[in-house]
Amino acid sequence: MAAKNAVYTHGHHDSVLRSHRWRTVENSAAYLLPHLRPGAALLDVGCGPGTITAELAERLAPGVVTAIEITEEAVALARAEAERRGRTNIEFFVADVHALEFPDDTFDVVHAHQVLQHVGDPVQALREMRRVCKPGGVVAVRDSDYAAFTWFPEPPELEEWMALYQRVARANGGEPDAGRRLLSWARTAGFTDVSATSSTWCFATPEDRAWWGGMWAERILKSDMARQALASGVATDDDLRRISRGWQAWAAEPDGWLSLLHGELICRA
Repeated sequence: MAAKNAVYTHGHHDSVLRSHRWRTVENSAAYLLPHLRPGAALLDVGCGPGTITAELAERLAPGVVTAIEITEEAVALARAEAERRGRTNIEFFVADVHALEFPDDTFDVVHAHQVLQHVGDPVQALREMRRVCKPGGVVAVRDSDYAAFTWFPEPPELEEWMALYQRVARANGGEPDAGRRLLSWARTAGFTDVSATSSTWCFATPEDRAWWGGMWAERILKSDMARQALASGVATDDDLRRISRGWQAWAAEPDGWLSLLHGELICRA
């Protein structure tokens, strides 16, 4: 099955990669840890710059991690991270999660972090993830739920950022509020044994605010999202600069607090 049209909203600007390279198994896949065992074969769907991938490979050794991304450019980022860490038990492929080129019942674990919100057909993606997972194996997915993000103080520029992100992501064929939909998608995909949970990232220290707020202050100006917003006419340069200043102002607030909600599923194949 061919993928439905979908455009990756974030792109691979350095401001985006700084955020993605911060991710670890502990802060982004802790719900999966009880289901990992050395020697298992794992498929990492949408591996991004590969920090989670490399840590999974370390935990599963001598098992092999198969990491996939939708473009060779993205695969190269993860491959470079694996080489930097000296991880040799990772294989890399360009692949489409809607139509995986792996046989049925290949992997003990199939994992996807922040992927289903960006694909054209998340139910079909889950069907494919289920197909390539061994009977009794685990399909694990975690996705943000943007509409459930909350922050204090509440500058109008951050509300404008949220509305703009929602509009651009949906125009790209994605679902920014994927976290709350994961259970529904999994049931539609045919899973019957599903454990649904949630977890958060919280940024409330001066250092965390400076990092997250500074990252988005740059990202709203220089990432693919910024280019898409300008090209489609849903925002102007002035709009993006105003939102950027709003992120900087939030980061400077001594009482600043931000919590990002993520939905999580453990699905038995």
